[in-house]
Amino acid sequence: MKVVHARCMGEDGGDVERTIRRAIGGDPDAISWIEAHAITSAEPTIIAMAALLARDPVLVAEALAVATTSRDRQLVVITGAYLRGDEQLVDALARDHLADHPDSFMVAWIASGAVGRA
Repeated sequence: MKVVHARCMGEDGGDVERTIRRAIGGDPDAISWIEAHAITSAEPTIIAMAALLARDPVLVAEALAVATTSRDRQLVVITGAYLRGDEQLVDALARDHLADHPDSFMVAWIASGAVGRA
């Protein structure tokens, strides 16, 4: 049985970003943590990341329902466009998003097309 280290993966801002980055890098503990917590999370980034990992558009709707900031809503919309295969929309929205939020690793990852390699 795999042990997931919850100590470094919480729902405060820094830990969420760190966990997302670890999942992008393919860390199995981070991926497992995201998948396990997406169901109960109120953090749209976690839910959107789980949607990408599972290729699940239902999770995109759930993430959108809890997204309260324009940054979070943009991330969720980009996630949905990616899952629908709308590359042109992903490109356009990601460019705008990254102009305002250059630290958005998740959007950069989606726009790079590397999502399937996690």
